[in-house]
Amino acid sequence: MRIPSIPGFDQQALEKYFKNAGMLLMARVGSMIVKFIINSLLLSRYLGPKDFGILNYPMAIVTFSMAIAALGLDGFITRELLNNPQKKNTLLGTAFWMRLAAGVITLPFVYVAYQLLTGIKPLETPFKYVLIVAFTAVVQSVNIIDSFFQSRVQGKHIMYVNVAGNVISAVIKLILILLKLPLIWFVYSLLLDAIILATGYIVAYIKQGEKVGDWKYDGELTGYLLKYSWPLAFSAVLVTIYMKIDQIMIPMYTKASELGIYKTAADLSENWYFIPVAIVSSVFPAIMNARKTDVDRYHKRLQNMYDLMVLLSLGIAITMSLGSTFIYHLLYKPAFWNGAPILSVHVWAGLFVFLGVASSQYLIAEGYTKLAMLRTGMGAIVNVVLNIFWIPEYGIIGAAYATLIAYGVSTFFIIFIPKTSKQGLMMLKSLFLISLIQKLIKR
Repeated sequence: MRIPSIPGFDQQALEKYFKNAGMLLMARVGSMIVKFIINSLLLSRYLGPKDFGILNYPMAIVTFSMAIAALGLDGFITRELLNNPQKKNTLLGTAFWMRLAAGVITLPFVYVAYQLLTGIKPLETPFKYVLIVAFTAVVQSVNIIDSFFQSRVQGKHIMYVNVAGNVISAVIKLILILLKLPLIWFVYSLLLDAIILATGYIVAYIKQGEKVGDWKYDGELTGYLLKYSWPLAFSAVLVTIYMKIDQIMIPMYTKASELGIYKTAADLSENWYFIPVAIVSSVFPAIMNARKTDVDRYHKRLQNMYDLMVLLSLGIAITMSLGSTFIYHLLYKPAFWNGAPILSVHVWAGLFVFLGVASSQYLIAEGYTKLAMLRTGMGAIVNVVLNIFWIPEYGIIGAAYATLIAYGVSTFFIIFIPKTSKQGLMMLKSLFLISLIQKLIKR
């Protein structure tokens, strides 16, 4: 099937990038469906709200260490591989060892974080569970291979790895449920998920005729990568704070069972976030090419991308919000039905996430990495402050509203910066459908 032409885009390039986007979307859709059925539906039914909350708390904590261990290298390495493909083995090898070392270093910090949280209020999740999951940050150092495939616009390999990994993971969890094994087995399965995915990346890389053994570490390159990627790393940590701090703070003020209910709503809402990542990562090379040759076309493509992000996220938000009660009554046991109003609020944060993913690529393209860090920092601060006041007062619905507002602040913070205010206005035009209406009128 031929992709319809879009003004401002080269048709051959468009078909190439959308073919790659289609591969990525297939991978993420497969992952979303499998994870949702097993992790959110069957697992929540088997464990119940309390144990489901206890199971998910370690991942909420460890998400921070994974963000730190990634060192902001993934997107940066993709860009470097695009510009310097001949340095592939040195770039991948150096990034791998950097991420591996960072993953090991985060382990004691996880212990300190757990002790600090326990000092505020005794947690229902044992530290043993957190430590097991914490090794995920070490295993994920292998995932730098993803940057290799992204740089070559080879989404199909990512699709194979993700689909195969998630199918294997789903089968394992299903077996654990059928055998009626205790909670600790499911904790170990979270670490096993990372191991399976890492193994898949290595196998896919080798099948391309490449050798992991050819990777080389370069100390001088380490300094260069850290110099330019640390703002992205810090930004990733801040993103994690304003995306996951609610799940950290809910057990501090309520109970693990409340986190279990909240997690089902967050899963239903956040499972769609793969869409902007897949689309933007695939069409970004075309946008970058326009930046080099035609500035007007560059900005038009950015506006088109913002319009697309709003249309997709708005459709999801309206459908999920209006159908939240039906969805919960259909899919979950009565113990989880209090999650319906949470979903109807939380899902609207997707509008800002979709726009934020798109505008982040603009900031990277223009070299505004420190600004990306600043805006996510603002979102993190807003989320923490609002959660401190709203969770004790309103419970988990307060956490949902805090997330919604924090995402909005983070995404549109760039409108207050003179050099990026134009992009902020472009996003506003898309958010309020002004840009789309103008295009329809012109037709």
